[in-house]
Amino acid sequence: MLKLENVQSGYGNKLAIKDVSLEIKEGEIITLIGGNGAGKSTTLMTICNVVSCRAGSIKFQDKEIQKMGPDAIVKLGICQVPEGRHIFPQLSVKENLDMGAFLRNDKNEIKKDMDYVYSLFPILAERRHQDGGNLSGGEQQMLAMSRALMARPKLLLLDEPSMGLAPLVIKQIFEIIKQINKENNTTIFLVEQNANQALHIADRGYVMETGRITLAGPAQELLANTDIQKAYLGI
Repeated sequence: MLKLENVQSGYGNKLAIKDVSLEIKEGEIITLIGGNGAGKSTTLMTICNVVSCRAGSIKFQDKEIQKMGPDAIVKLGICQVPEGRHIFPQLSVKENLDMGAFLRNDKNEIKKDMDYVYSLFPILAERRHQDGGNLSGGEQQMLAMSRALMARPKLLLLDEPSMGLAPLVIKQIFEIIKQINKENNTTIFLVEQNANQALHIADRGYVMETGRITLAGPAQELLANTDIQKAYLGI
């Protein structure tokens, strides 16, 4: 579904990711793990062309997308939930969800999708008229994910969904990620510092260090890797 080949991107004169190659098959949950500043978030933003690809190619369903605008990429079926959530704090929960469906005009299907995200996150249904900025951190993460789902993505990019959340909320978020993948066959590319949680729900994983992919394989193999255990799992 998605293939990166020798991709480079960065900020100013500095490359943040260097010759990154990876692929994601339809229906998979793939995770990209690594420390702070490794280039994980930049990888997602480069896929969406929020950060420009300077070299290499990015293909989505065999179509090169690295020169397309972010709005066109969303229309193709790629949607990102950014690190830090970035909801619209002065808009209500429902209005935030409406913004997720901004590029759609199938009103009946939009209503079905809104009912679906309310079923995933009942607290959002209860607070649909409340301003997003008044929600807790966990609720804002739920809203950010729901807003992305309103675009009906084929590929959902999740950037640090567990950041700053309580353990019980983190567990709930990861269960919902698995549910979204199974119920909708939504392919998921998950960037996470919580390597243990991420690898437990993923099919495969990639490890990134200083802008490069240094290790890749089935998630269970990475969980059993002693170097991964020492560096990321605290074992």
